[in-house]
Amino acid sequence: MNERLDSMLRRYKELSTLVQDPELVKNHNKYRDLMREYSQLGDIAAAHNEIETLSAQCNDARTLLQEEKDSEMKELAREEVKELEKRLQEAEEKLKFLIVPKDILDEKNIIMEIRAGAGGDEAALFAADLFRMYSRFAETKGWRFEIMNSNETGLGGFKEIIFSINGGNVYENLRYESGVHRVQRVPETEASGRIHTSAVTVAVLPEADETEIDIKPDDLRIDVMRAGGPGGQCVNTTDSAVRITHIPSGIVVHCQDEKSQIKNKAKAMRILRARIYEAEAAKAAAERAEARRSQVGSGDRSERIRTYNFPQNRLTDHRINLTLYKLDIIMQGDVAELFDALKLSAREEALDAATG
Repeated sequence: MNERLDSMLRRYKELSTLVQDPELVKNHNKYRDLMREYSQLGDIAAAHNEIETLSAQCNDARTLLQEEKDSEMKELAREEVKELEKRLQEAEEKLKFLIVPKDILDEKNIIMEIRAGAGGDEAALFAADLFRMYSRFAETKGWRFEIMNSNETGLGGFKEIIFSINGGNVYENLRYESGVHRVQRVPETEASGRIHTSAVTVAVLPEADETEIDIKPDDLRIDVMRAGGPGGQCVNTTDSAVRITHIPSGIVVHCQDEKSQIKNKAKAMRILRARIYEAEAAKAAAERAEARRSQVGSGDRSERIRTYNFPQNRLTDHRINLTLYKLDIIMQGDVAELFDALKLSAREEALDAATG
């Protein structure tokens, strides 16, 4: 761990000189990558400096405690030592997490897919509830989101909705949402008051740049058709809907939300690129050592990750055994506590793997 820290601090010092080179700005991509690395290592250097400062202050306070004769001053020194040791321990824990190797996908934008599963109309309504929860959380983070494709039901739910979210560290915050979300509540249409159990599937796909995924035109079959709305109602009378099939993988993407065929094709290609990228990333992750796997789950869409119990106002994340009794607030987009707990659990697992 110390060798890794020393290496990072040396690299930070090297970058401090490199980023001041005026010629570097001319190469936009290289400048962007070096500035990102410089910023990340800067956090590590700052945490290291904080530890050194606190360590020195602790030593001074301990010396004062040993040498002080006045009982009142001695008690003050003892309290200062206690406080400084606490802050030092917190700073050391923070540094440990900072030097854990980051997943290269964490800074990616995402495409999120929400699909109603078992439960019919109730599942579709909950899919809409989850979409609102994620979109409101995105708003609080200052992220941008865009609906790419949707299939609404007559009651205001979604059989399927696909949307993109762009911003800082989006994938890092939302990556653990992939899986089956189970909801338990009394549907508004249920006269007898019985609790129904429904399920919704969520997939979180890191969005790939065109340069990262090479899709050959010959590998695609593109079909155009008229877009349809709820209940068979036509959205428009032109052949604007687009279906793209990636022949080698069998992945099929359909987009119809835009009235322009060109825009629907562009959105469909973004979704297709993300799905292929995710499939390749999942394959690479499966080949890693078992110790590198996160305890918060594989992200497999068939894995039940969470239960939303509305009668009890309870949310339970089964991967980290976390239960929160504030489901009403969470569904309004106040999910920071939940997401932070998932990230912390994953970091602790990664730290164990890195130091083990």
